[in-house]
Amino acid sequence: MEPRISLVTLGVGDLARARRFYEQGLGWTPSPGGSEQVAFYQLGGMALGLYGRTALAKDAHLPDAGDPARFGGITLAHNVRSKAEVDAVLALAERAGARILKPGQDVFWGGYSGYFADPDGHPWEVAWNPFFPLDEAGNLSLPTE
Repeated sequence: MEPRISLVTLGVGDLARARRFYEQGLGWTPSPGGSEQVAFYQLGGMALGLYGRTALAKDAHLPDAGDPARFGGITLAHNVRSKAEVDAVLALAERAGARILKPGQDVFWGGYSGYFADPDGHPWEVAWNPFFPLDEAGNLSLPTE
């Protein structure tokens, strides 16, 4: 597994409010790679995602999002270059002591991903996203048009 965080996703209680904060309050420009349910912002060679807290917990196969002791409302993502690499990284993480939360699988947004929890319970998504390419150095690039 290359040492890289591609995407930090914040689970938010109100996506419209969160978008107003980042876009109107901070002046950030959303990527057209988002949708009604998720917003993305380019942060140098990585990105920030905003997604409903309950939906994010469900996607990661984590317990109820309403209990901060069970789900902190944030996931880290490690994007890779292929579906096979998703499975390989999940297997590596499991051998290293991670708990697999969700095995690699085709997902509704057109990619392939799975989740593991590190020994302290922090959820990591491992994803192949054909819409967010990685450059040679592993930097993620969101769509700009």
